[in-house]
This record gives sequence, structure tokens and C-alpha cells, in this order.
Amino acid sequence: MRSIRYSRSRGSRRSEINMTPLIDMVFILLIFFIVTTSFVRESGVDVERPSAESVETKEKANVLLGLTSDGQIFVEGRPLDIRSVRAYMERFLAEVPNGSVVIVADKESSTGNAVQVLDQCRMTGVKNISIAARKQ
Repeated sequence: MRSIRYSRSRGSRRSEINMTPLIDMVFILLIFFIVTTSFVRESGVDVERPSAESVETKEKANVLLGLTSDGQIFVEGRPLDIRSVRAYMERFLAEVPNGSVVIVADKESSTGNAVQVLDQCRMTGVKNISIAARKQ
């Protein structure tokens, strides 16, 4: 029988680490964290919500429409004209067919403005619309 001998003069064996599985795992983890992350959407305006006793907590709202006391409408920090609400909601429904909308109106805002926003949302076919309030 022949024995295998390694001599130092011929060179030593080099071991290499295969990086492909490590890179694959990093990408899988990245995809997992991106998919499971919930992105918080905000109306983009600070309002003082009216208080009510019958407040219910809503799990998730896809769009928050902010309505200030002077009648301005905000979506994700951007001002929006009342005529643009319908077009914005149509684009939203194309992306999220069963989406929900929450109108976050200031307690000093006009009821007429809130009704106009509510009407524009309903005309596009949004079924789940709520108005935000704080619990007394």
C-alpha cells in the first residue's frame, strides 16, 4: 500500500469558502424583511381630531386623507385639490381594489368640506370609508 504524504515544498492545500450560498441567504433574508414590513401611511398634516364616545379602532387604513380647518386636503404630505381627490382615489382603487380610506378631519373644519371629500371617495367606488376621531 501506498501512503499519501504531503510535503511542504510542493505547496500546501488551499481551502476556499464558497460565497454563493451566503449571498443567496442574504438576498432571501432581504426579501423576507421587505415583504413583511408594513409601511405606515400618514395624511401628512397635524389636525386636532374631534372626540367621540363610539370610537372604534381600525386595524389598517390604506389611504389617510387629511382635512385642515381652513379646508385644505392633504394625502401623504402633499396638498390635493378637491377636484383631484376623485382621480387620486381611482388610481388608488386600481392598485388596491378593496382598499379602505380614513378621513382625518380637524374638529374646526367645515362639515361641507368633509362631505365633499366623502362624496368624491364614494363616487369612485370606495366601500370602506371612515372618519377619524379620538376617544373621549
